[in-house]
Amino acid sequence: MGTKNKNSDKFRDEIIEIGLKIGYLRRQRAMTQNQLADKADISVGFLSQIEAPNMAMSFSLSTLLAIAQALEVPPSKILEFD
Repeated sequence: MGTKNKNSDKFRDEIIEIGLKIGYLRRQRAMTQNQLADKADISVGFLSQIEAPNMAMSFSLSTLLAIAQALEVPPSKILEFD
């Protein structure tokens, strides 16, 4: 098992929480997944996996930055844990 998989397992709950936060911020801005995916230049399927509440879909820092920019929030807002 590679390091990436070990870290994905280790931070599963945090990764899921980040995805849920992205979905929350998207809905708060009355955006569809299609609209956010288009603005962030990622596929709708990938965004759907990121936002899925039962899936720990890890993704790159550049993807996080693109999503934050598309949502017009600082990246730190997405990484705030409650």
